Amino acid sequence: MTRPGPSLEKIEEMARAAIESLPEGFQPAAKEVALRVVDWPERWMLDDLGMTDPLELTGLYDGIPMTEKSVIHQPLSPDSVWLFREPILAEWHDRGDVEIEDLVAHVTIHEFAHHFGWSDDDIASIDRWWE
Repeated sequence: MTRPGPSLEKIEEMARAAIESLPEGFQPAAKEVALRVVDWPERWMLDDLGMTDPLELTGLYDGIPMTEKSVIHQPLSPDSVWLFREPILAEWHDRGDVEIEDLVAHVTIHEFAHHFGWSDDDIASIDRWWE
């Protein structure tokens, strides 16, 4: 039997709490990013990443990292952090050893780290989540 999962709204509340927990120095930049919580990633997102299984994508940063921005960048839309409810719930069910709030916080902080200019390798060097 699987545990019932929280709603999109509840996932967003958890993500916003994680954003609020960022150190003060990161808050102004984090507030410039749109948080989008939806059930599934769009096909273009998976295609851009060379992925076929939507369950593999729990979150996505869509934008130009702060370390790469300059005054010549004229974005058409705000940088966004996407959280995908169904893949997050699938991971939560599969793992069975983590609280949903912790998983949502992990995915949220991971995606915001990309906004701050960190690569996946940088993030993995300090966040050994998979262990």
